[in-house]
Amino acid sequence: MPTPLPPFDLDLLRTFVTIAECGGFTRAAQRLNRTQSTISLQIKRLEDGLGKRVFQRDGRSFTLTSDGEVLLGYARRLLGMANEACAVLMEPDVEGVVRLGTPEDFATTRLPGILRRFSRAHPQVALEVRCDFTVTLLDGFARGEHDLVLCKREPGKPVDGVADSLADGGVRVWREPLVWAASPHLIPPEPAAPVPLVLAPHPDLYRRRALETLNARGRPWRIVYTSASLAGIQAAVSAGLGITVLPRDMLAAGFQVLDAAHGLPDPADMEIVLLRRPGARPKAVDLLAGHIVRSLEPAGGERAGG
Repeated sequence: MPTPLPPFDLDLLRTFVTIAECGGFTRAAQRLNRTQSTISLQIKRLEDGLGKRVFQRDGRSFTLTSDGEVLLGYARRLLGMANEACAVLMEPDVEGVVRLGTPEDFATTRLPGILRRFSRAHPQVALEVRCDFTVTLLDGFARGEHDLVLCKREPGKPVDGVADSLADGGVRVWREPLVWAASPHLIPPEPAAPVPLVLAPHPDLYRRRALETLNARGRPWRIVYTSASLAGIQAAVSAGLGITVLPRDMLAAGFQVLDAAHGLPDPADMEIVLLRRPGARPKAVDLLAGHIVRSLEPAGGERAGG
């Protein structure tokens, strides 16, 4: 009797990868816009089909099993290949230039693999990528300097400073859980002591989120180091100069997460939204936009305004 094929349903694998990347079922359910019970049922289907456990549960916490760790690598590759195949089959011979604006942190974590697969599928399309603060990118977008912009926004709210006429085709493509990041060399400040902060300069949204969150709690703070580059911020935090707000999946090796146990309020989540220039667009622009949304599914699919 032949061995049955494993249940490599792409939707199940997408859910599995999202849980692993989010660090929990609750955050994954938020990103997938599904209920937690639906997420749990999908993982049960995956585990039943494999005949193996992919998560080891202990109360509310969980870790990947050894089988889950093996599957994670293959699942990412399968999802990447599926997205690439979709791009190749849709429009393999498109030419042109696409001007993409993106925050630096997103460009260094999520985008490289996405753009590599797009370039492999569409070698005649040239990509011009600019990394900057969201506010600066949006100013350039309003002036027609970018065809596509990935920008940060407060969850569920319109993008600040973007008129409805400029938000054509905007979709939420990613939800970033933010955390307080510190070096293990840093002694966490006492609850009454000012929090030493390492931040990007104004108008960075992570800077604004850090200060607003601390002010709302009445927690004193002082800015000890400012850098416009992600590498500069990570280096300062690594040296133990202070703490910063970062997406959870951007924590450098050795960083620790500080939370309510250290007197710090939850910095909550931030969303990444994709905006397309309004009106008639070159086909290459819409192809890259669709490729980004599919590659980051299932966080995509929501209109920019909501």
